[in-house]
Amino acid sequence: MSVTPRIGELRNDVSELARSSPTSGDLMQRLCRLLHERMLKYNWVGFYMIEPESQPPMLSLGAFVGAMTPHTRIPLNQGICGAAASSGQTVVVDDVSKDPRYLACSLETKSEIVVPVFAHGKVVGELDIDSHFPAAFGPEDQQLVQHCAALVGKKLEASEP
Repeated sequence: MSVTPRIGELRNDVSELARSSPTSGDLMQRLCRLLHERMLKYNWVGFYMIEPESQPPMLSLGAFVGAMTPHTRIPLNQGICGAAASSGQTVVVDDVSKDPRYLACSLETKSEIVVPVFAHGKVVGELDIDSHFPAAFGPEDQQLVQHCAALVGKKLEASEP
């Protein structure tokens, strides 16, 4: 599949951010800003990280760009975010109103993509993107967001002793 020039250019910019960011936290914040600014349909972009010591396991909101969300902590067994983190699989929802797992954050949200972040072979967090447009995330978007999540995972691995 060919990549549109815009997505290809953005993918290169994302890779450069990963090279130039001194920490994983800095990379996550910069990625959120870049994706939010450059992708018209990416209306909320954020990372949720798994709290290593919490029982039950929880996702905790990290870097994000967009409206404030009431969901700053999400149990792994709840929501689309919980489903992606629990399964280790990317979840794309074209119409959140038709998915019973959706935890409503904004009435404007119509679709969502959640991509797990892996470090050392296990899920440590995820990149969550909401859109005000239905079916906003096609195959190219999925590849781009998975690329972003993989770069964050590599940065996390590199920063651990």
